[in-house]
Amino acid sequence: MTITWLVALIGWAIVLKLPNQYETTARVYVDTQSILKPLLSGMTSLPNLDQQVQFMRQTLISRPNVERVMRMTDLDVKAKDADEKEKMIDNLISKITIAGTERDDIYTISYKATDPKLGKDVVQSLLTIFVEGSFGGKKQESDKAVQFIDDQIRSYEEKLAAAEDKLKEFKIKNMGLLPREGADFGSRVNAANDALSQAKLELAEAEQSRNAIRRRMTGGSTAGGTVMADPELESRIATAQKNLDTLRLQYTEQHPDIIATRRLLDQLQARKREEAKKGRPDPGAAASPMMQQLNVSLSDAESRVASLRARVAEYQQRVATLRTQSTTAPEVEAQLAQLNRDYAINRENYQKLVERREQAKLSGDLSSATDMLTFRVIEPPMAPLVPTGPNRPVLFSAAFIVALIAGLAGAFLMSQFRPTFLSQTALREVTGVPILGTINMHWTDGQKAQRKKRLYGLAATLLLLFGVYGAGLATMMARPGL
Repeated sequence: MTITWLVALIGWAIVLKLPNQYETTARVYVDTQSILKPLLSGMTSLPNLDQQVQFMRQTLISRPNVERVMRMTDLDVKAKDADEKEKMIDNLISKITIAGTERDDIYTISYKATDPKLGKDVVQSLLTIFVEGSFGGKKQESDKAVQFIDDQIRSYEEKLAAAEDKLKEFKIKNMGLLPREGADFGSRVNAANDALSQAKLELAEAEQSRNAIRRRMTGGSTAGGTVMADPELESRIATAQKNLDTLRLQYTEQHPDIIATRRLLDQLQARKREEAKKGRPDPGAAASPMMQQLNVSLSDAESRVASLRARVAEYQQRVATLRTQSTTAPEVEAQLAQLNRDYAINRENYQKLVERREQAKLSGDLSSATDMLTFRVIEPPMAPLVPTGPNRPVLFSAAFIVALIAGLAGAFLMSQFRPTFLSQTALREVTGVPILGTINMHWTDGQKAQRKKRLYGLAATLLLLFGVYGAGLATMMARPGL
C-alpha cells in the first residue's frame, strides 16, 4: 500500500501540474467557381485553381511559412539562440493541423498552445499566408514567363531583321532571275513556249489571209479582161505555205526543213509573178471600187503580218533567253525559297511569341484577380476560454491504475525475496531432503488482535485511496480548466 500511495501521489501531482492546452480553430471556404472562366475560355490559359489551392494547403506547414508565422507573432524574439529557434519551429509544426475536404472546398486550420491569445495569432497568421500564397505564387510565375518570352521576342526580332536584309540583298542581286509570284522557272519557260506557238499560229493565219487577198487581186474572170491565175500553181503555193506554217510551229527559222520550204515557196511565188507579167491586165481593173477595197484589205493584212512577225521574233528571243538561264535560274529559285522559308519560320515563331506574351500577361492578371478565387472565412480564429487538453480525468485514472499495478508488483517481488517456504513441496524441492513432519503455527490472542488491526488498517487505507481518486476525478470533471 505504501508503494501504491507513493506512485499515485506522484502521478496525480504530475497530472495536476500539466499546463492547459488551448486549441484555436479557423474554417475557411474556397470558392473556385468564377464567372470569368467561361468568359475567358479560349483566350488565355486559365489557372487550375483547385490544384493551386491543394498545393498551398500541402505546403502551408513548411519551414519558410512557419518562420514567417514566428515573425508575425513575435515568437522569434523569444528564441535565445539557433537551437532554441529550431526547437520552437519543430514545436509549431507538430501542433499545427490542416484538414479539409476537396469536394466541399472547406478547410480547417488548428493550433494547440498553452496561451489562448498566442493560438489565435498563430491561426490568423496561417490563414493570412494561406490566402496570400494562393495569389502571389502564380503571379510570380506569370511574370517570369512574360520576361522569358520578352527575351525570346527580342531574339527573334534580330533574326527577322537579319533575314529581311539578306532577302533584300538577294533580290537586288538576282533581279532578272527571280520567279514571278505564283510561277517558277519551269512555268515561265512553258508559258513563253506557249506564247511563241500561239504567235506563230496567228502569224500563219494572217499570212493565209493576206495570200487569199492577193489571189483575189491577181485572179478573176477572163470576161472582165483580167488574167486568169493558174489553179495548179495557186494550189502548190497554198500547200507550201501550209507546210511552212506547220513547220514553224515545231522548229525555228534556221531549221533545214523550214529553209527548204521557204525556198520552194519563193520559187513558186516568183513563177506566179512571171506569169502575171506575161498576161494583159485590164487597165480599168485597178480603178474599180472592188480593187480599191482589196488594196485596203491587203494593206491591213500586210500590217498585221508585220506586227505578228515582230511578236514572234520577240517571243523567240524570250525563249532563247530563258534557255540560256536554265542552269542559273533554278538555283536562284532554290536559294530564294530557302530564304523565304527561313524568314517565314522566324516570322511565324515571332507572331506566336507575341500572342503567348499577351496570354501570359492575361493569365497573370487572372491569377491575381480576387474574382477568380474567393475565400470566405466561415469560422474566424478566436481565443478559447475552455482548455481542450490535457485530458486530466483520463490521465488521473491512468495514474491510479498504474499505482495499483505498482503496489501489486511490489508485494509480489517482496514475497519472492522473503526467505520462507509456503509449502512442504517447495521446501523438499529446494533442500532435496525428506520432510518427516510439520508443526502448525498457533497464534496468541494478542497476535490475532494485532493481525486484525493490520487488516483493518489495510482496508481503510485502500478505501481512502479510492476515495481520494473519486474526489479528484469528480473535481476535474466539474472544473475542466483546473
